[in-house]
Amino acid sequence: MTTPSKIAIVTGAGSGIGRAAARGLAAAGFAVVLLGRRRDALELTASMIAADGHALVLPADVTDPVAVEAAFGAAVERYGRIDLLFNNAGTAAPAVPFADLSYAQWSHVVAVNLTGAFLCAQAAFRQMQQQSPRGGRIINNGSVSAHVPRPLSAPYTATKHAITGLTKSISLDGRPFDIACGQIDIGNARTEMTAPMSRGVPQPDGTQRAEPTMDVDAVARAVVLMATLPLEANVQFMTVMATTMPFIGRG
Repeated sequence: MTTPSKIAIVTGAGSGIGRAAARGLAAAGFAVVLLGRRRDALELTASMIAADGHALVLPADVTDPVAVEAAFGAAVERYGRIDLLFNNAGTAAPAVPFADLSYAQWSHVVAVNLTGAFLCAQAAFRQMQQQSPRGGRIINNGSVSAHVPRPLSAPYTATKHAITGLTKSISLDGRPFDIACGQIDIGNARTEMTAPMSRGVPQPDGTQRAEPTMDVDAVARAVVLMATLPLEANVQFMTVMATTMPFIGRG
């Protein structure tokens, strides 16, 4: 096991895209700090990384400012700096008609997808602007829903559109501090969350159809590509998606 040269924090690291990205970053030489709500899931991710490199498990709820501050502080205490944040944690509301969406459902998605992303990005930003050598990179997980909505997905779509604004603002405000920020917009990666796509999901014409998916490792490779660029270069926006999924022409 080699000594890591860079430190990455991955939120939502206990499953799906977060787990795949954490494993890819570890294989690329990063020490990876795993954030998520479920310790057992994070421990499983860490066990998968053990052969490739370093992993630190830090259970935390990204919607809780105190928990986020404590987790980022523990990461810095352990490793001394933060070079990368993959702001990946996210959730969705049930696919119900817009008129039937509850305030609690809306608020939960906003809290995780937008407020949580802000809290983690701010914690990373504060550390990156003061550390030496200064700077770092933040990669926000957008979604193809940051561009085009699915039916019955108002909370998820609204928050993912907002992530694009957050990405642009961090990119601008980070320039004086050598902080780069980019966004990866992912469509139909094969994870637990997208399993229903193989059985059929609502389409804009009112029908239900199965949709193609892609190996989640393709997403991990894309994240690693963005993460390993020198700070003088930045992928501002990348879309990686199942080639034949209904995205272009959707809606």
